[in-house]
Amino acid sequence: MVFSGNALSAGKSLDVRSFSVGFWIFVGLNIASIPVFLIGYQSLIAAWLTPEYSHGPLIPVISMYLFLRELRNRPRPEAQVSDRLLGVLVTLGALVLATLGNASRIPDIVTYAYILWVAGMVLVLFGWQRGKLHMLPVFHLVFMLPLPQFMYWNMSTFLQGISSELGVWFIKLMHVPVFLEGNVIDLGVYKLQVAEACSGLRYLFPILSFSYLFSILYQGPMWHKAVLLLSAAPLTVLMNSFRIGVIGVLVNSYGTQQAEGFLHFFEGWVIFIACVAILFGLAWMMQSFARDPRPLSETIDIDTTGFGRIMAWAPAIQVSRALVTITVLTAVFGLAWVGLNQKSMSEIQREPFGFYPQRIGEWRGSNQTLTPEIEQVLAADDYINMTFVSTETRAVTNLFVAFYNRQTEGQGIHSPEVCLPSAGWEIFSIQPYQVSFPDSPYSTFEVNRAVIQNGQDQQLVYYWFEQRGKRLTNDFQAKLTVLKDSLTIGRTDGALVRFITPIEDGETEAEADARLQAFMAPNLQRLPAYVPF
Repeated sequence: MVFSGNALSAGKSLDVRSFSVGFWIFVGLNIASIPVFLIGYQSLIAAWLTPEYSHGPLIPVISMYLFLRELRNRPRPEAQVSDRLLGVLVTLGALVLATLGNASRIPDIVTYAYILWVAGMVLVLFGWQRGKLHMLPVFHLVFMLPLPQFMYWNMSTFLQGISSELGVWFIKLMHVPVFLEGNVIDLGVYKLQVAEACSGLRYLFPILSFSYLFSILYQGPMWHKAVLLLSAAPLTVLMNSFRIGVIGVLVNSYGTQQAEGFLHFFEGWVIFIACVAILFGLAWMMQSFARDPRPLSETIDIDTTGFGRIMAWAPAIQVSRALVTITVLTAVFGLAWVGLNQKSMSEIQREPFGFYPQRIGEWRGSNQTLTPEIEQVLAADDYINMTFVSTETRAVTNLFVAFYNRQTEGQGIHSPEVCLPSAGWEIFSIQPYQVSFPDSPYSTFEVNRAVIQNGQDQQLVYYWFEQRGKRLTNDFQAKLTVLKDSLTIGRTDGALVRFITPIEDGETEAEADARLQAFMAPNLQRLPAYVPF
């Protein structure tokens, strides 16, 4: 970072004339970045309004604190810096990545590109040798970002399963009879669903951020810092499971009102504070057994002395060719995107599912709407959930399709593996399975074939991700095709297609397969009108 030799002294008043040309170029750089990262900013604000990411606004403040702390603890930057080229290249890479995210309308890409852009800016201001020492505060900004949706759902499902198992274990320790079906805790009189909100993600993200900050501020051996950082995730999962166990015991004794309203919210905050207290206790314990133990008050460095003096350096930033270069590059990318943004995504012509036939050969169907809570999580633009009964055999099948006009900007498919445990169903087996319908537009393709179980009941499930004429079985692969097609054909629409039939008593899986495929054949003739290729 370049500063004028007679930069602001501690006692000198600050006026407009005190600000260098380099400072105003730096301000212009940040203003020029707004068009490039705008949908990322909007995505962040929307995420910060949710409980899982409500800690987000604090993260930039903490990162700034860490940055000022590092500046205070290191010598003043050199007046002449020559190793800025890598910073320019990092900034250029961030702008390219952000443009890719903008073009595909995927805000997650833009937000991660923003952090890369900030890293490039720091490397330009300080040079590589000094700037690399200030990457910890930049990396801390990751904690303000929402997880990509498919990662969020997969992690939520994984944590729900662990929390359910451990929660039931805690309940059994209290000698309360309990049975677990998927993510449903059966207490006999009462049933508790370990929903997505109970997965522990609401505590995991802020606790991870806190442990990262705590490990940086902790004055001790590196292995102490590593323990504090790595203990955050298992500690959060364990304490959240304990919370679920406590709720189960209270519900068993006093009724379902113990799992709702203020008490549920209060228990959540108690667990969060308990996690923080345990981290402090862990730090105290490690200090107690250290060779040169110190009081915890001296171990955690939260001193802010000298920050005012450090902040007074900013107005004295001098001009450098690298700073001018990244400012021009950012402005060019911003103006280019403003022009390209006038182009809208391709309009999709399709029939709404409200027109889907309720009579298909021997099958008679009735449509069921989902609950408002499930509809909100699904976030589909259109869906069908129709149960069909055969007039000849009385066999039952179900067709479910969730269609999305755009699988970006917070919308998109997620695997049924996320939803099934929450409904009490456990996945008994799942594997790719090839099906063939020569007379349909789909011909031969691969589906996910799953057998799910709830108690003694079993069902056979086929599902896949219908992606603009492509049938995929992997949700991550589906996300990659969204990115590719958004850039090449201007489309990000797609659907989750799912067929289900019960496996009746005395019936083999092969018989259920035959029935489900016989039901699929006439439906696949009609489906392209509702889910376009």
